[in-house]
Amino acid sequence: MTKPLSLDLMREDVAAMIHIGSAEIGDDDNLMDLGLDSMRAMNLVLLWQERGVDLDFSQMATRPTLAGWWQLVKRHIDEIAEARS
Repeated sequence: MTKPLSLDLMREDVAAMIHIGSAEIGDDDNLMDLGLDSMRAMNLVLLWQERGVDLDFSQMATRPTLAGWWQLVKRHIDEIAEARS
C-alpha cells in the first residue's frame, strides 16, 4: 500500500524528480524555477493519482509552488470527506 499524500511527501517526490535535496525546496519556491518541467509535473500528477489524489494539471500550472499544490490537495481531500458524510 502506498503512503497517503502529505506536504512532506510531495516535497520528497518533487525533489526526487528534479534531483535535489528536499530541504532545498521551500513551500513558496517556484518549482519551475528549480527545474521542474511540464513532463515531470505530469509524472507527479500520475504518482499522486496512485495515492488517491486526482489533481488538475492546469490548476497546478497556475500555482507552481508546494504551498499552492498543497492547497489543491487539501481541497480535494475536503471534498471527498464532505461527499462521504
